[in-house]
Amino acid sequence: VQAKSLDGDTKWSPDLAYAIGLIATDGNLSGDGRHLTLTSKDRDLLETFRVCLKIRARITPHTSGRGRLGLRVQWGDRHFYDWLVGIGLTPAKSLTLRPLAIPDALFADFVRGCIDGDGSVTVYVDTYNTDKSKHYVYERLYVSLVSASHVFLDWMQTTIHRVFSLKGSITVRRIEGRSPLWTLRYAKSESIELLRRIYYSTTVPCLMRKRAIAEPFLQPL
Repeated sequence: VQAKSLDGDTKWSPDLAYAIGLIATDGNLSGDGRHLTLTSKDRDLLETFRVCLKIRARITPHTSGRGRLGLRVQWGDRHFYDWLVGIGLTPAKSLTLRPLAIPDALFADFVRGCIDGDGSVTVYVDTYNTDKSKHYVYERLYVSLVSASHVFLDWMQTTIHRVFSLKGSITVRRIEGRSPLWTLRYAKSESIELLRRIYYSTTVPCLMRKRAIAEPFLQPL
């Protein structure tokens, strides 16, 4: 499918930075140097992605290599493809994903795209010590981002610390026969601050089901 991303006018904007976050986590650059793909189970996320990049490619059913059913947007744009390579994206990126040239002023939008693509906003009630006292009930919040590239997550952690002054922590899960899976996670007050940074306006493009989880924590204390 041929379609000009951003009508051929690639200029940095909050929408573009968000879309790049999605591409970096859930997207793919074909080896042919022209085609780009974003996959997701959320149709509304793909609709938002199309609006951000001003592309008209259709949303079609897609089956992953592991047999999971989902949806995808695929289109061809050599100029945009080359531009993405220029900021650091590569084909077959899951293991090779590395630091990207994202402007600090738009880093919050990029992070939001990454979280919507391959991250999570999780809330649960911790009742571990309720046998000691009914007061030991806590609502815990975590914001996490998962990647097979430790280099990419290390850069994300370092840049979020530099731009937002939030530390986070990185852990790894190893399964025999598979590549290690790394997780960057923010807990407690840092997770709330990160959410307030990335959802800085009610009108920013986002996956609404994740924003709905974050919403109670976005209100002033």
